[in-house]
Formats: sequence, structure tokens, C-alpha cells
Amino acid sequence: MAEDISQIVDAFEEFFDTFCKEDVEKLLERYPERRSLEVSYIELSRYNSKLADNLINKPDLFLKAAVEALKGMAISSQYEVPFEPHVRFFELPEQSRPMVQDIGADHVGKLICVDGLITKRTEIRPKVKMMVLRCPYCEHIEKVPVDRKTVIPETCSSCKRKGLQHDEEGSKFVNLQKAEAQEPLERTRGGAQASHIEVWMEDDLVNTITPGQRVEVTAVLRIRPFSESKGQSSRTVYSKYLDAVHLKRVEKEFEEVDITKEDAASITALSKDVNIYQKIVGSIAPSIYGHDEVKEALALQLFGGTPNKRLSDGGKIRSDIHVLLIGDPGISKTRMLQYIANLAPKSIYVSGKAVTSAGLTATAEKDELGDGGWTLKAGALVLASGGLASIDEFDKIRPEELAAMHEVMESQSVSVAKAGIVAKFNAKTSILAAANPKYGRFDPTRYPAEQFDLPPTILSRFDLIFPIKDILDEEKDRKLASFILDQHTIAGKRVEKTITEEEEIRPPIESDMLRKYVAYARKKVIPVLTPEASDKIREYYVELRKIGAMQGAVPITPRYIEGMVRLAEASAKIRLSNRVELADADRAIRLMDFMLKSISMDKGLGRMDIDIITTGQPKSKSDRIRNVLDIIKELEKEYDLVEIERVVEEAKKYGLDEMEARRIIDEMLRKTGELYEPKHGHVKIVRPKVE
Repeated sequence: MAEDISQIVDAFEEFFDTFCKEDVEKLLERYPERRSLEVSYIELSRYNSKLADNLINKPDLFLKAAVEALKGMAISSQYEVPFEPHVRFFELPEQSRPMVQDIGADHVGKLICVDGLITKRTEIRPKVKMMVLRCPYCEHIEKVPVDRKTVIPETCSSCKRKGLQHDEEGSKFVNLQKAEAQEPLERTRGGAQASHIEVWMEDDLVNTITPGQRVEVTAVLRIRPFSESKGQSSRTVYSKYLDAVHLKRVEKEFEEVDITKEDAASITALSKDVNIYQKIVGSIAPSIYGHDEVKEALALQLFGGTPNKRLSDGGKIRSDIHVLLIGDPGISKTRMLQYIANLAPKSIYVSGKAVTSAGLTATAEKDELGDGGWTLKAGALVLASGGLASIDEFDKIRPEELAAMHEVMESQSVSVAKAGIVAKFNAKTSILAAANPKYGRFDPTRYPAEQFDLPPTILSRFDLIFPIKDILDEEKDRKLASFILDQHTIAGKRVEKTITEEEEIRPPIESDMLRKYVAYARKKVIPVLTPEASDKIREYYVELRKIGAMQGAVPITPRYIEGMVRLAEASAKIRLSNRVELADADRAIRLMDFMLKSISMDKGLGRMDIDIITTGQPKSKSDRIRNVLDIIKELEKEYDLVEIERVVEEAKKYGLDEMEARRIIDEMLRKTGELYEPKHGHVKIVRPKVE
């Protein structure tokens, strides 16, 4: 075996000297700050395919030989510092890349590469690397190198007596950290539950990954007796874990998408196109007909505002844009969400029917990886940090679960205090949500807050809210039907492979280029407001405040200024401009105005009412409710029980017709609980009990 490993060492020395000489020299210069030499398996395979194949099948032996070769090169270079490096191979071939759910007995002891999403990790724990044992009788000292197969001696080799004691101060330790990797959701087959596997990391690999990151783990598959954590081991059944050799982040945030010099040149040239806005909007969900304002909003959401802005007191200013789509079912809201989720590099799509606050934010669970205590596991919004979260069926999320999103949407963090653990996760996530009317279809005669099970506190945190209505229009319906039928015809020809180049319909900008364009803008462009743009936004805000003051309603809040600034900054990013011009402010104001007029119009008075968003109902309705309550209070001074008929008659003096008055009374009885009916046809005001 000694002769065999010496030949392997010689082969690795020759390989390092030929293919990795510069990297080895850098490692020697920077050791011990840098302790690993990263080597591409592809390069090794080009040098010696047999050596590469043996590395896959006998990783322990060949990794040891690679380290010995590296140490030998350090000695020949007269390197004086104790040199204990690692050789970390990556870029394994496709046949060595199993799915997490397929890892089994065939892979034990083999080098494999696994694509996984990190869901949790433990604290660092010291692990013995060189154990020093001391005999209490004869003071003999034994040094035992520890690996997974080491059997710790109990008897002194000098006096042959038992009772060797571990000298912890003299022993050498290495950092050990455990994590859990989950099968990426898009790779699961047949709707099966995503599989999980433990990952063990040592030395310089610890603390290099965090929950929420997607990584390629190159590792040796190890096994250990099953159910060790429960104090019961099985001699025939084993659990598995990955002994990490190399870790590489796979899924990147927008700012980390790889962009070549050629891509950058193409992006810069494209940004100078006078029709760049129309091209980008036309490239958002191109298979969906119409909805240009919505697509424009989604385009601005992808680009986002200027990041990392801070207030003078150190507070952060959110740069991510939140958008809510509400309206009739069957008009492609879900497809829009899925398209944006597929376009954004780091994104998650969830349905409100099947989420909990723990699933969205974070949950505490038993730490099976560590000492059996509790650990926090990241939820969907934390996993999507740095990207986008698409939440469908937003109105189906229960109110107590929805409350968990307040902090995420405004502060972009998740504060957790569970099971004695107090922690804070980053959740720098843009949220794109879709909701349906609770009665099936959008009723244009009712207010949004009455039709969607969403509290006004959540509604106000969205920068843009779009009601999407299915309106009967023969000409529009004909165009929509033709568009859909053309799409199906072309799709059928693609299946048959009979489509010609002329028949193929392509978006103005292909999705891959659009992704790079957005990434380039988010990384390189830092827009700043010009005085002209600031003045425009300020004047619009002041005008909206005046409207609120004239109506006696709750005026628009400063939160809407920040929303318009984010939209204007995103508009400047589309042009790759570092200046937010007047045209950008106009675009932000136009979208904000479109939203407010669509969702905040008081149907009774024919004017915009901000109260509809901030309180859930228009000022005119609040006034009518207040008038009815005042009537009942006055009548209670004369009568113990107030007749509903008398209230209806008195309400006519305030301009309320009989139907409206009865509806308000019924709502206060059945919904708000402000009134109760002690006797049929009579009401009283509910007053708190005084103890």
C-alpha cells in the first residue's frame, strides 16, 4: 500500500506542478489564512482520466495522496510554517451528481456532488484531530491521530494498565459544523416531498454557507448507525451524511449573475434604444395578452430602487418594491407570478392555501443535527432573501399567519423569539402577491376591502395594488381570443417540429438577456434623485394631502412618497442612468395615480378617497356609520330599547335612504359587533363592562 500511495502522490505532484502551480504558490504565500487548494475535476480528468476515476471511487485514499503531494511541494519550497492543507475538488461529472432522494447504498464511500438548498445549520463544535492520552500510573503519553475509523485505546502501551485519560489541553482540535441540505423544489419528481441530507463541514468550510443559500456540495457519502440521537443504535440499518470536500454557491442573487464583457456591451447598446421601456414591458410574460400597466409595474419591481440607503439616524430605507394583483380568477395572475419567479435568479413561489407564518418566516424545531436542543429553520421569505417571493392566493392566508409579514414587508427582516432562541434573519425580498375576490368575481360596486380578506395594514405596505377586472368588451374579447388561439397554434407546431422561423413568436428581449440586463442594472446603476424629479414628487404628494384634507379623510402618508421614489429609481435603472429625471418621476406618478384611481374611488361621491386603503372603507361610509350611531345614542337617552324603525326614520334627516340605513345597522349587528339586539326589532349599543 505504501508503494501504491507513493505512486499516487507522485502523480498528483506532477499534476499540481503542471496545472496548478500558480494556485499552489498563492496558497503557500497566504497560509494559514488560506488553507485549501481548489482543483477542478475536469482539469484532473484531462491530465489523467484513470487518476480522476479512482478519485471518485476511492476518495479517502486519493484525497490523502493529494494532500501528501501538496505537503511535499511545500517542503521542497523550504516552507517553514507547519503546513496542513486541504485539497478540495469540484466540478464532478454528471454521473456523479445524484439527486438527494436517490442517494443510497451505491454511493457509500464515493465522491459525489449534490445540489441542495441549505435550510439550517448548527453552531461550530470542536472535534479532536490529534488526541493526547495520558496514563495516570506511569505518566506515559500517547498521541492518536483521530479519523472516523480510529479506535481509541483504553490500555497504556507502556504499563499495560487501563484508565488512559484524555489530555484536552495537549490535544489538537478542528472546527466541525453540521448543516441540512434540501432537494431544490424544482427538482422534485411527481410532487414528492423534498428529501433532506446532513452535511458535515470541517476547518475552513465552517460558516461559509447560511440557511437560504443553494449550494453544490462535493462530498464523500458516509454512514453511521441509525437513531444515534435517540440513544438506540441499529447494527443493520444506517443513516447517511455528506462529509464535505468542497462547497460552491449555485443560486445567485440578481447582483451576482455572471455577465461577460460581451453581455455588458450588448446591455449598454440595448439601453440606448429609445423604445427600451416598451421592449422590456413587452418581454414580461409575453404569452399573456394586455395588462400593460401591470407588466410595467412588474418590470419596475424587478429593477428595484437604489439599495443600501440609510437615514441620518442609521435606519435603513427599503429598496425592494412590493406589488399586489387583485381581481377576477382566470385572468392569468398566477402565470404572471410564475413568470416573474422563473425570471428572478433567487425566487420562491408559494400558494397562500398551504402556508403558515412559520413556513413564511422561520420555525423552531428539535435540533437533530446537534445536541438535541432547538434550532431555527428558515422559511420561504428568508430563503428568497436577495430575490423575489411570489405568493399566490394571498387572501387565503389566515389573519394570524398574515401578521407575520408586517415586519418582512417594511423592515425586511424576521425577528424570532421561540424556544428560548432570539434571532433575526434577513429577508430582503420583493413580494409579488395575487388575491381573488372572496365571492368569486370582482364586484365594481363594492370597495376592495369588502371583497378581499386582507387587512388595511397589509394593503398599505404594497407600493402598487392593481385591481384586474374581467370586463365585457366584444372587440377586446375578439383580440384576446385570437391571441390565445395563435399561441396554441404555434405551440402545437413546436411539438410537431413543423414551425418555421417566420412563424416563431419571440419577445423583444429573450428571458436570459432580460435577466442579465436586470442584474447589470441592479449591480452597476445607483440612481440619485434630481431636483426636478424631487419637486415633481413633492408637488404630487402635497396635492394628494390637500384632497384628503378637503374630504376630512385620513390623508395619504409619507409611505407613498417612498414608494414613488422607489418606482422612479427603478425607471432610471431601466435606462442605466444614475440620475432620476423628470420623466422617471412622471412614470412613477402615473402608475401611482392609476392605482389610486382604480382602487380608491368613492363610488358614491365619484372622487378619490385615500381612506379606502388606509382604513378599509371610504370617508363617506364612515360618516354614515357615525351618523347612525349618534342617532341611536340620542334615542337611548329617551328609550331603554331603541326601535330599528325609529332609527331608520331619523336617518332620513341625514340624507340616508331606508335601504342604506338598514344595511348599516345590520352590518353593525352581524359584522362589527357595535350593536346587539336584545329584542326583535330593537337595538342597543354595546358598551364595555365596568368592573
